[in-house]
Amino acid sequence: MKKIIVIAGVLLAGCGNNPPVPDWQMNAHNGIDRATAAYMEGNTRIEAAEFKRARSALASTGKVDLMIRAELIQCAARVASLVFEDCAGYDKLAQDASPADRAYAAYLAGRLPGVGRSVAAAPAASTTTAAGAPLSAADIGLLPAQHQPVAAATSDAAAASAVQAIADPLSRLVASGVLLRAGRATPQILADAVETASAQGWRRPLLAWLGVQAMRAEQAGDTAEAQRIKRRIDLVTEK
Repeated sequence: MKKIIVIAGVLLAGCGNNPPVPDWQMNAHNGIDRATAAYMEGNTRIEAAEFKRARSALASTGKVDLMIRAELIQCAARVASLVFEDCAGYDKLAQDASPADRAYAAYLAGRLPGVGRSVAAAPAASTTTAAGAPLSAADIGLLPAQHQPVAAATSDAAAASAVQAIADPLSRLVASGVLLRAGRATPQILADAVETASAQGWRRPLLAWLGVQAMRAEQAGDTAEAQRIKRRIDLVTEK
């Protein structure tokens, strides 16, 4: 799975003709990969165990920057799944964060330029964006490349087009979640997010995005569409 933040290159440095990769690098990289996959599949227990292993490996280096990026990866997976809560692990380390990491944390919190509307609701999620100023143009330039056009978009339609241009499915869901958190998610964003999660077999974000679709259908008075979506939710939750 492609990383939201390019940490793999750092964690796996030392391949090729260099000395063997230290155990902590492999343990951290593999733990983050497995934790993210488990979370998207809806397995919280495995996610917690794998991320604990990754944290332990990173802590052994004393490198705060690596720990911060790992915490942001975990928070990004939650945004992709519409779990809008404070990024507690990052917050504990924020005073040592780089400008790029601070910009990404603000992006995950939905602090997009020009956002003055109420944040859209999502099932089982806090919908309050973190306090702080919106991203500046300089901040946007520090974001991961695939997210810069989303943050810089001057209209909801432009933001939706920027999301559709993101090739990596996890990054696409993160960007979609950011737009929903900022109150800028169009019906097309919702539909594309549902299909992205479905194509990957990611149960957790699929249920979250279907839930938002059902809620909007009900609000629009489209009972038939709401019922159709709920039948799909029932299918996903079948044991």
